[in-house]
Amino acid sequence: MQLQGKVALVTGGSRGIGAAVVLALAGAGAAVAINYQQHEGAALLVKEEVEARGGKALLCRADVTGLAECEQMVGAVLEYFGRIDILVNNAGIRRDNILAMMKSADWDAVIDTNLKGVFNSCKAVLKPLLKQKSGGRIVNIASVPGLSGNSGQTNYAAAKAGVIAFTKSLAKELGKREITVNAVAPGFIETEMTEGLPQSIREKVRAQIALERLGKPAEVAAAVLFLAGESSSYITGAVLSIDGGLTL
Repeated sequence: MQLQGKVALVTGGSRGIGAAVVLALAGAGAAVAINYQQHEGAALLVKEEVEARGGKALLCRADVTGLAECEQMVGAVLEYFGRIDILVNNAGIRRDNILAMMKSADWDAVIDTNLKGVFNSCKAVLKPLLKQKSGGRIVNIASVPGLSGNSGQTNYAAAKAGVIAFTKSLAKELGKREITVNAVAPGFIETEMTEGLPQSIREKVRAQIALERLGKPAEVAAAVLFLAGESSSYITGAVLSIDGGLTL
């Protein structure tokens, strides 16, 4: 298996894309630390599924908006598994509204989780990654609105655009250490975030997608797995759109 002996940490790994990423990495042989903040029951189910398939998993409750909590989380991973090789920054929230009606608290919450959370997790992981001197992989989950914007999502789009710029900048910093930093930008994926969309909106969205359907979490996870493995060893600073042709 391509990730045998590797240890991965997935933030926001209890549901949706995060859970799919955990299962994909574990299926490739990696031991996986599953970060969650609120949904302990869902995280436990993902852990049990990993273990039922013969994999190793650890639950890590932490709020990624706090650097100290991220450092404690990474410390727990190192204590349990002895190393860390892969970080997938997936934790994210939405607080959609047009700017004229958006509350400052909703702006701050999205920026803190979706952008500052990536900074905190990367900051906490860098010291052990560099100390190991064996390279590493960081994969950040961006989003199509971070590339093209989206009405009613100025906070979300700004955060994800920041993640993309952060990814490119960190890739330049870490390349000489054989640590690659890449991002994937999912479009409309069948998760809890999209389940609540009215049918009329879903049909409108489908009409804009070249493949005429919403994506699946496993399809995003497959891209993350590629970027986390050895097959992507000469790719860094890239942003891979997983959107069915939405941004064509």
